[in-house]
Amino acid sequence: MPVNVNDVMQLLCHVSEERKMKAAVKHSGRGALVAGATAFVGGLVGGPPGIAVGGAVGGLIGAWMTSGQFKPIPQILLELPPVEQRRLYDRAFAIISNLDWTDAAQLIALVMGNVAIQEKLLTVLTTYITNELRAEIQYGS
Repeated sequence: MPVNVNDVMQLLCHVSEERKMKAAVKHSGRGALVAGATAFVGGLVGGPPGIAVGGAVGGLIGAWMTSGQFKPIPQILLELPPVEQRRLYDRAFAIISNLDWTDAAQLIALVMGNVAIQEKLLTVLTTYITNELRAEIQYGS
């Protein structure tokens, strides 16, 4: 059976869509830069009290900036570069390698009929998104 990365990507998209999974990549570096810059400017303008005020304002702005916009996980998976898709595929294939399928629809049907495999795939997907993409995952609507 030829192995098709696209079949597995469609499967992961389907599983994550069933759970209504979304993810947001946080831009903590930008937030820290804003907080530091406003504290510096506050210090230049108002001395030591300006540092405190600038740091507080910058911290709030930085926190607002780092709260990323959530995107559906299927969209994120389809936007991954081929090398990253292959990396995720390798991890998922270790779980489904004993299944026999001919196309994505059949693979999805096989997995959706087995809760244990679904849970293992969700664990792989969650681990990949949080560790490799450094994203925060949200479930539900």
